[in-house]
Amino acid sequence: MQDWLWASAADLGRGIASGDIDPEALCDAYMTAIAGDTNRDTIYARLTEDRARAEAGAAATRARNGLRRGPLDGVPISWKDLFDSAGTATEAGTALLKGRVPQDDAVVLANATHGGAVCLGKTHMSELAFSGLGLNPVTATPPNRHDAALVPGGSSSGAATSVAFGLASVAIGSDTGGSVRNPAAWNDLVGLKTTLGRVPVKGAVPLVESMDTIGPLARTVEDAALALALIEGGVAADLNGATLVGKRLLVLADYADTSRDAPRAAFKHAVERFKAAGAIIERAEIAAVGKAMDLTPLLFAPEGYAIWRDVIEASPHLMFDRILERFRQGRDVAAADVLDARRKRQAAEAEYLTATAGYDAVILPTAAILPPDRERLLTDEDYYVAENLMALRNTRVGNMLGLCGLTLPTGVPMCGVMALCPPMQEERLLRLGAAMEAALA
Repeated sequence: MQDWLWASAADLGRGIASGDIDPEALCDAYMTAIAGDTNRDTIYARLTEDRARAEAGAAATRARNGLRRGPLDGVPISWKDLFDSAGTATEAGTALLKGRVPQDDAVVLANATHGGAVCLGKTHMSELAFSGLGLNPVTATPPNRHDAALVPGGSSSGAATSVAFGLASVAIGSDTGGSVRNPAAWNDLVGLKTTLGRVPVKGAVPLVESMDTIGPLARTVEDAALALALIEGGVAADLNGATLVGKRLLVLADYADTSRDAPRAAFKHAVERFKAAGAIIERAEIAAVGKAMDLTPLLFAPEGYAIWRDVIEASPHLMFDRILERFRQGRDVAAADVLDARRKRQAAEAEYLTATAGYDAVILPTAAILPPDRERLLTDEDYYVAENLMALRNTRVGNMLGLCGLTLPTGVPMCGVMALCPPMQEERLLRLGAAMEAALA
């Protein structure tokens, strides 16, 4: 049963289908592992044990009767603590929402439940999802997989660590500026950022509604594909026959070259593996990327503050001061400037798609830096500001340009490689990702 904790979600599903794995025993194995793990309380905000055991029992009955609902029927999954779960507190990592208990499941949780998934519980996260570091002194900071002195990445911090520590088979998180991909990279996982609007966000606590997306953190590309299908109630991408032969990959040169030493070296190694597998590699700088990224201060904090202003200003003392400051950076931005920035962003998106139309994907290091030291982040304000901005610098390219993105482990700890594809091209991206994964194996 210990092997189950480290198996891919797809393999667990296949084991259930063959009769080799009983969903109730599988759920029990995860619950036992969570209860015995010293990191339990810093990874899980709260468990949904009664729900999980009931769902596992129903999955077991379906499996015995040949009525499984899909490939992940009976497979245990964790949920970032911003997805509403009926009757269980959903607090989005902040004391501002303490005791908030929704009456209904988020649409993605409802879809997954209909598909037979087993809900293990809710995972810790950066406060209101507004940081890429995963540091949260208000609720909890999960440990990095490799070193507890380092932050795990955010804002889907507990989501990543629940999988990385063998306490969930797959996790569902959200990505507004890199919050799925960054913690996935820093914990050696696969992370999928979906296109804005592809996966329903109803019932998910918002940060920036014009940027918020939902996606899985997983051990394999296959798991990410199955999890995407699960949460949107669709059919998983067909990964059979995926190849890099003849695929044109464009290295975003300035972002690759200005990443720090370890991520840059790991990325270079990954690119060489892709080339050896038959990919055609080119390098360029794309002016539209810089144009979009320059608009960041006018699009994130102003909308986030507009959504949360009344709640924040009613009890600002309850917040982590660094997150409070980030929200308040949007307080005095003129509406005309925000609307002008949105128009410029749309123009940059169109320019980018034209410039990259001849390529199968744009690639770059997932994170420009390695995970920072958690204690120094609490005591050195300049260090916090600089590292927080750099943590999501590379991933934010995908959000600002409306793309879908996938991060893969490079084999170098805490260093991911990211591929970006045009909007609504997740199936194409996942097939490409499967081929990249094989090349890196």
